[in-house]
Amino acid sequence: MNQIFRISVVDSLSGNRQSKTCGEPFGWAQDKLCRTIKNLKWLGLSVIVFVLVVTGVVAQAQQPKRVPRIGYLSTNDPAGESARSEAIRLALRELGYIEGQNIAIEYRYAEGKRGRESELAAELVRLKVDLILVAGADRTIQSAMNATKTIPIVITGGGNDPVKAGYVESLARPGGNITGITNLTRELGGKRLELLKEAVPKLARVALIYEPVGGGVRDVKEVLPVAARALRLTIQPLEIRGADGFEKVFAALNKERPDGLYVLQSTLMNTNAKRITNFALKSRLPSMYYTKEFVDAGGLMSYGADLADSYRRVAYYVDRILKGAKPADLPVEQPTKFELVINLQTAKQIGVTIAPEVLARANKLIK
Repeated sequence: MNQIFRISVVDSLSGNRQSKTCGEPFGWAQDKLCRTIKNLKWLGLSVIVFVLVVTGVVAQAQQPKRVPRIGYLSTNDPAGESARSEAIRLALRELGYIEGQNIAIEYRYAEGKRGRESELAAELVRLKVDLILVAGADRTIQSAMNATKTIPIVITGGGNDPVKAGYVESLARPGGNITGITNLTRELGGKRLELLKEAVPKLARVALIYEPVGGGVRDVKEVLPVAARALRLTIQPLEIRGADGFEKVFAALNKERPDGLYVLQSTLMNTNAKRITNFALKSRLPSMYYTKEFVDAGGLMSYGADLADSYRRVAYYVDRILKGAKPADLPVEQPTKFELVINLQTAKQIGVTIAPEVLARANKLIK
């Protein structure tokens, strides 16, 4: 009897076969013991599985959540870029992205140096950022595109028509790794000249300063001459190829004494905004610009896309891409809101009285 009992226990524990004594006549004690041991075995397995599951869940919960990284590629220097970068940060915050908490931004500034954009774009690619925001015009956009064909690129409004420039297949279906906002501000060239004439009716001769690249050349040769003839204005184009060319052009302007100054969009102009507005102020020249940053810096007036609205849309693209959307499927947007900004302090300082009907149309007056 004792020998049979020992065999039953061993067989039950091994699980290889059921004990022959379990269920035999007069083996009720052994049968009860078999069932008890089986129940304990399944209970033990259940406890082990439960512990493993709980441990896995806790470990997963304790793992830090990956923070997405955005590469911010600017043609400007930190000071000159601060207004735009801060506006984009605020727009991202409205969507729940807080820098330093659930999103990281790697800032890279070319500071107006030609060729620097390419180095910085390559550096952001090596950092394996999740997305590159291009805060610049054509040269900066092209640098980012040359650096990567896979990392999503979001343009923030600078540069030529992205279709004509070859950045995207169409506005509706970009088709590659680039999308975003195109302000097409160069298309507003004639309108800016018209507003300058309305603001200062005595205007007769206007100097145009421009960097001879991209759409600036087309504006000078095709768009602005047509608008000038309609307004009975004489325009004087003056090209600037680099930062060292400003003094020569300023000297020519002091000699020619035009009635007004018109600044065309380019990276070079962006990085020398304060320098240009200081000259216009000192020379008492009514001046027109393509973005309100120049007016904030002391320029007389600007007309262009509502940048605050554009930057909110930039944040929208970032949000969509980080949530899995592909740039190829996100249409490139054009501005729907435009703003006329006038600096009344500058007008007073240079002795210009802005026509009341123009003031009434201004979206913002700096007093």
